[in-house]
Amino acid sequence: MHYVLKAEAAERRSLKPEGCAMDITGTYTFNAPPDRVWALLMDPAAIASCIPGCDRFEPDGEDRYKATLTIGLAAITGTYEGIVVITDKSPHSSYRLTVEGQGKPGFVKGDVTIALRAEGATTVVDVKGTVQTGGMIARLGQRLIGNVSKMMQDRFFSCLQSKL
Repeated sequence: MHYVLKAEAAERRSLKPEGCAMDITGTYTFNAPPDRVWALLMDPAAIASCIPGCDRFEPDGEDRYKATLTIGLAAITGTYEGIVVITDKSPHSSYRLTVEGQGKPGFVKGDVTIALRAEGATTVVDVKGTVQTGGMIARLGQRLIGNVSKMMQDRFFSCLQSKL
């Protein structure tokens, strides 16, 4: 009987999803006042055009979007279907993004706070959050995933900056 309990415990451990969690941060300066930057960050068409690998980004309720992204990490390329939800909105100041996506290569979950602050004639956007990945992509390692995440985040904000 003791052996059965150990076997069941080992089986439960093996069923736990593999994953890695990482913090993401970034600071981006826009040559526009906070109200224009806020309007851009709330524009679904602008967001969709700037998300690397975005195949679809469409409304699914108020401040809720369905998204499909095709992303390649090292030798693993896959399509992710997910939901993006905007909460805790404080217009022209801050909001929170919650992201959940699933695809053949694994899953992605994230919780990010976006804060805007005026600095002279510019607006500084601070990004801070946590992202968790699981499945095949998590096996690539936190360092590689972190580098790719940062690159995608930088491309996204660079694209948005070019729209003002």
